[in-house]
Amino acid sequence: MTESPQQTLDDATAVLRSALAGDGDAVVGAFDAVVDRSGLAGAYGVAWCLAATMVGEPVPPGTCALDFPGIDEADYDTRWVARFVSAYANADADTGEALFGAAVADGLLPDCLLTLAGSTVATLRSRAG
Repeated sequence: MTESPQQTLDDATAVLRSALAGDGDAVVGAFDAVVDRSGLAGAYGVAWCLAATMVGEPVPPGTCALDFPGIDEADYDTRWVARFVSAYANADADTGEALFGAAVADGLLPDCLLTLAGSTVATLRSRAG
């Protein structure tokens, strides 16, 4: 079942509200509810929406690097978020899907999604302040 764009936005809003409140369990629970309702495709849609929130509109011109200085020393979830958001900024859905699939295969998707939600909140806070 494919989610509607409004459902995806509503789910992303629920994830962000939980992340803003500092409730990691609720962030994971919100993603779990999406997976229960719409499968991994639904969770991917919410993650892509969070990446869009981080990048902002309009998408900056040019390309974004998928690798950064010191990225190989970062934790898996941090590397994943940097590369996933870069894939979004580059309009590279194939890479985004590959990264998502790799996190699933590695059993680390929940950690990656939690870090993505936290990074999105940090980005929003830095823009506001």
